[in-house]
Amino acid sequence: MLTRVDHVMICVRDLAAGIDAYTRIGFDIQPGGSHAGRATHNAIAFFGDDYLELLSLRGGQAIEPGSSDARLAEFLAKGGGFRYVALQSDDLVADVTDGARRTPAGMELKWKAASLGLGNALPIFFVQHLTPLEARRRQAGRASQHPNGALRVDRVYIAVADVAAAATTYGRVLGMPVPKIQRGAVIKADMAVFDLGPTGLTIAQPAEPGPAAEALARRGPGPFQALYRTSGMDAAARFMESRGVPPPARGIRNTGEHAMLVLPAHACGAYIGFVGPA
Repeated sequence: MLTRVDHVMICVRDLAAGIDAYTRIGFDIQPGGSHAGRATHNAIAFFGDDYLELLSLRGGQAIEPGSSDARLAEFLAKGGGFRYVALQSDDLVADVTDGARRTPAGMELKWKAASLGLGNALPIFFVQHLTPLEARRRQAGRASQHPNGALRVDRVYIAVADVAAAATTYGRVLGMPVPKIQRGAVIKADMAVFDLGPTGLTIAQPAEPGPAAEALARRGPGPFQALYRTSGMDAAARFMESRGVPPPARGIRNTGEHAMLVLPAHACGAYIGFVGPA
């Protein structure tokens, strides 16, 4: 069973620069370590039950042609950015791979993952964690304290050219009914939202100039925004301003809630949104 959005993966050419950018946005993001059998390393911003991952290639590592690392190198060569949405499952039993990484403190974290394969290359994959949640929260040796007040991911957004056709495909892959189409007032798009526990996976077709249209034109179909619940938007904006990040763009969602967006130029190619009380 799919239970929630587990994490978003934002790919960056230089991990240290990515950490700096997301620290300026107000995330308590810490080095996550290296992946077993891969040429990759990452950094993690952990929330209550989900996390934000920055992924990069380690310098000086051999990359096998045609491998997942080679495809990552190609993605980074095109500019990088928001690449995958990981969906959490409580029971992956088939077509899975074992994954692991070792943190800088020497802790080994393990999971199972399943992807759709090149023949059905939607920008999602499925993960079941084998390391308990509390142990994963302790990976950096201290509790995360996010100056932007981020509490959890609320929604992720994937730009598509045809929302009706894409929603049918996602519904079939997720094993879920196709949601009704609604208008996203902030992203300026027609969208279908698949509810996964407290989180939403949103398929969005641009309806007018705005974030969805910009993302689709700039890099084609794929994930473009992660929206986070925050304990205070004004405090988050003040922190960003104090770190040299321009004031986020503001808007009102179709739910009536106020939201704000950090633009891709300051978030390594992704839109990072916040919603919550002032």
